[in-house]
Amino acid sequence: MSEGDTPLPVPLVRSAVAGMLSAALALGIGELAAGISNRLESFVVAVAGVIIDGAPGGVVRASIETLGTAQKTMLLVGVTLGTLGVGVLAGFAARRSPTLAVALFVVFGSLGAWAVSREPLTSTGLSWLVGGVAVTAGAITLVRAPLGIVRTDSDREDPRNTYANRRQFLGWATGMSVAAGALTGVGRVMLADGSVGKARDRIVLPDPVRISLPTTTTGPTTTTGPTSTNPSSATRTIEATGLSPYLTPNEIFYRIDTALSVPMIDPATWSLSIEGLVAEPYRLGFDDLLTMDLVEHTITLCCVSNEVGGSLVGNATWTGVPLKTVLQRARPLPHAEQVMARSVDGFTAGFPLGRVSDGRTALLAVGMNGEPLPIVHGFPARLVVAGLYGYVSAVKWLERIRLTSWENNDGYWIPRGWAKEAPIKIASRIDVPRGGRVSAGIQPVAGVAWSPMSGIARVEVSVDGGPWQACELGKTVGGEAWVQWLFRWAAEPGRHSIVVRAIGNDGTVQPSVPVDPAPDGAEGHHLVSVTVT
Repeated sequence: MSEGDTPLPVPLVRSAVAGMLSAALALGIGELAAGISNRLESFVVAVAGVIIDGAPGGVVRASIETLGTAQKTMLLVGVTLGTLGVGVLAGFAARRSPTLAVALFVVFGSLGAWAVSREPLTSTGLSWLVGGVAVTAGAITLVRAPLGIVRTDSDREDPRNTYANRRQFLGWATGMSVAAGALTGVGRVMLADGSVGKARDRIVLPDPVRISLPTTTTGPTTTTGPTSTNPSSATRTIEATGLSPYLTPNEIFYRIDTALSVPMIDPATWSLSIEGLVAEPYRLGFDDLLTMDLVEHTITLCCVSNEVGGSLVGNATWTGVPLKTVLQRARPLPHAEQVMARSVDGFTAGFPLGRVSDGRTALLAVGMNGEPLPIVHGFPARLVVAGLYGYVSAVKWLERIRLTSWENNDGYWIPRGWAKEAPIKIASRIDVPRGGRVSAGIQPVAGVAWSPMSGIARVEVSVDGGPWQACELGKTVGGEAWVQWLFRWAAEPGRHSIVVRAIGNDGTVQPSVPVDPAPDGAEGHHLVSVTVT
């Protein structure tokens, strides 16, 4: 550069775009690597996992209560935007010091590599190698970005130079955008490899052993028909538009877990270890499970974060091997007190060993509503324990069952403020109407109620604080499944409030005083307000 030459000042927007695209390129490399190797997690997912693990229990509870099933998506979006924001800061730093910009990439790239390396299924060495490649690519891309053209002062104001400079940067930015998008897209496609799904589709579950359970009702029902002892034959007997079906379809069954990316597990290589305080630890594979006597039970599962009237509850028919059978083979030692289960992604949950043999259904489940477990619901095998909230029992993508003592052995959520013993509380919900306006005349008020383990004896509604009035109940199989209910309301014009409560077969009346979900489940009556015209 000759004397008098000066660089054209770099616009802030150009610096920001260059930093953001450099960070996007680094993320794209991580996505591609995760797609190629099943021993790697993407940077975004891994960092989000660190945030979840480190967040105070109250923050996690608030996010679930506020965002529900969208919690994970919002977290992943937030991590992505945060990473791009760091790239913007690096772009600003590059205006004054390329060394500072590179340092920012190294620091945050190291954080990403460390987050990936701590994932249970990943390779530590490969994690750091990919992190190094991503950091190097991002830093070099930023440092060499065409942010300005050096020329003489006499050329400084020439619009042709300004145009050429802008055109060069736009061409670079377009190329980097395509590169980052392509890397990410290819990685996502490879992560969505359908081999596990195809393996699942080829599975034919053996016919389960039929368990004779009574189809029960209490009080008047809306329809009559033959009684069946086949749990899977229990069908909806109450008809009301908007009422939850008796069996929740797999595709809309709620999903709350800590897995930010769904584990893809080949059933041909999967195995489960039974260990801990047992005399004969052993392992069994998926084919081993299918050769055992499978049973079928209809069971309601509920998330402890479910608010009064919330949707984080569902009823399904589960197929599997009784957990008692699986554990007896290992011969539990006399001082074994707790079943501590672990998922392939490191999640753990524990419940008292006595719950396996106290009369409730506890399954090592392989099927859901007549088909192999959906991948998002724990394929190839998971735990289903009637009457316990999922956070202490319903471990998906099961890898290990370890029998332990009760003290000093806590599952994932216990140190985060949730109760260690977590029986599902009696509850009821109004599905119809959910508020808004209805016409005067006879209107259906309908919903579902559950009380594992006793089952529901009665459901009652109160309109505008009036007396409790009995509802019609649908059929249900055993006390572990929810029941549909219906009240025929003579609606009169005006604004009205409707409240529901349930009474269990053991005499338990659903509490009316509101209680937050933390630490052991919500309480209170579900209320809806309706305008009748």
